[in-house]
Amino acid sequence: MAVRAMTYNIKTGGYDGADQSRLAGVAAVVDRIRPDLLALQELRGFDRRRLAGLAESWGMTGHLARSVSGQPVAVLVRPPARIVAAGSVHRPFHHAAARVTVATDRGPLTVLGTHLQPYSGGWRLREAGWLTAPARPRRGTGGVPMVLLMGDLNSLDPWTDHRERIERLPPAYRGRHLTRGAVDTRAVAALDRAGFVDLFRRAGTGEVTHTAPTTRGGGAEFSGMRLDYILGTAPVAALARDCRVVTGGDTEWASDHYPVIADLDLSPVG
Repeated sequence: MAVRAMTYNIKTGGYDGADQSRLAGVAAVVDRIRPDLLALQELRGFDRRRLAGLAESWGMTGHLARSVSGQPVAVLVRPPARIVAAGSVHRPFHHAAARVTVATDRGPLTVLGTHLQPYSGGWRLREAGWLTAPARPRRGTGGVPMVLLMGDLNSLDPWTDHRERIERLPPAYRGRHLTRGAVDTRAVAALDRAGFVDLFRRAGTGEVTHTAPTTRGGGAEFSGMRLDYILGTAPVAALARDCRVVTGGDTEWASDHYPVIADLDLSPVG
C-alpha cells in the first residue's frame, strides 16, 4: 500500500472576508486527491474545533499548531494511519510548525508541516535551522530517522537559475527573494545540507514545476515560482515513487498556491 502525502497553502483559511466559497474549492481538491498525510498552511481563523470539523468532513484527524504573529498550520492523517504523538516545534516562527508521528510498516514516521517567513530571508533561514533537529541521527542507534517535511517554505531552491523569475516580479516583492543582490536560496539549501532530500528532484513528474501563482487564485507577488515542497530524510526519499504539482479544476481558483503530492512506498499501521 502506498501512502499519499500532500501539502497545500489554502490562502487565508479559504476565506475572502465573508466569502467562504474558496474553502469549498479547497475541500473539493482534498476530496479529489484523498491524501493520507496532509499539511495545510494559512489556516486563518482556525482553532482546534474548526480544524476537527474540517478534518472530520474528509474522514481525517488532525493536529493544529497555533501561531503568535502569523497564521496556524496543521497536519492531518487518514485512517488507518493514526497520530501516536503530536506537538509543535516551539520556536518563534512567523507562522508555525506542527509535528506529528504516525506508525508505519517501515517504523515511526515524523511529519512536519510548516510555513516559513515570507518577508525576511534571514528569518526564514533561522526557521529552517529549527526544523533540522528531528532529522539528526538518533543517539545510540546512528540511524537516520524517517522524517517528512512539507509546507510553504517561501524559498527558491539552490539548483535552479531564478534570475528571470526575479526580474518578472513587481519591484515591491523582489526583496523577499534577494540577499545582497543575489537570489536567496539559503533556507532550502540549509535543509538540504541537514539531510532533507527534495522529493520533487528525486521523483518528480509532470510538466508543471511552479506552485504559485495559480491561474485564478490571485498571487501578484509570485512569478511562476516553486515555493511549496515535500522533503524527506534519506530513508523517506528512498521510498518516494512520485512527486508532482497538482493543477486544473478547483486548484486554479481555490488558492493562490497549487498543492504538491508525493506517493511513498510504505503502509500505515493502525
